Order: sequence, then structure tokens, then C-alpha cells
Amino acid sequence: MSAPHRRPALIILVILAALTCLLLGWWQWGRFQSSTGTGQNLGYALQWPLFAGFVVFAYFRFVRLETESDEQEDPEHPKAPKRVVQREIPDGILPDRPTARRDDDPVLAEYNHYLAELNARDLHEQMHDAGLDARESERSAG
Repeated sequence: MSAPHRRPALIILVILAALTCLLLGWWQWGRFQSSTGTGQNLGYALQWPLFAGFVVFAYFRFVRLETESDEQEDPEHPKAPKRVVQREIPDGILPDRPTARRDDDPVLAEYNHYLAELNARDLHEQMHDAGLDARESERSAG
């Protein structure tokens, strides 16, 4: 990939973006100090410099990641792969998972049976209305 000093267009873009953010922050500060300024203008005046800092940070992060990827691709100096260590969560840190308790409530069982019958009846009516009733299709077929 290209070296950091060989990207004048990207460097100019970063400088322009950072300067634009700083100018917008200065403009918002002026708006805040005017007679019609509000707290919102103050918030924006404080945010814009943060955006400028982020642009510069992102550029340097991009350069560092690009340099690291170039070093990994260098066939003359192969790097040993980083060792990945798997970690376990020690017992007792997380709460135990709740287990579903089996409730043999006869009222609940009766209610579930009632719901199953309603579902079967509704399904049978829908099949009959659609003309897909199994009993009638067997009779008509033969």
C-alpha cells in the first residue's frame, strides 16, 4: 500500500474537514454569545471541535492499521501469529439459569386441552371452507 507521505489528497481532505469543523464550532460559539443564542448553540459549539478531533484520530488510526497490514504482508519478515487465549467465566460470577418448573396443575391442563380443541375445530372449519376437507375429498374421489 502507499506510504503515509504519499497521500496528499487524503491529508488535504482531513485538514479541510478538521478546519471546517473548527470553523463551525467558532460560528456556533458566536451564535451562542449573540442575543438570540441558546443552550443548543453552546452544545453545538462544544461538539464541533470534538468532530474535528475525531477526523484527525480516524486518519491516524487508518494510517496505523494500513501500516500493520503492510507489515503482515511482508514476505521477508514473517510474523508469528498472535496466540489467542480462550477465557472462561469463573463459576459463581453469573447467576444460575432459572429452570422451568413442571407444574401439574389440573386446571391448567384442562385449559390447555380446551385450547387445543378450539384450535383443531378452527383448523377443520378453515380446511372445510377452502374445500380441502379430507373426508369429503376421499368420498368424491372414489
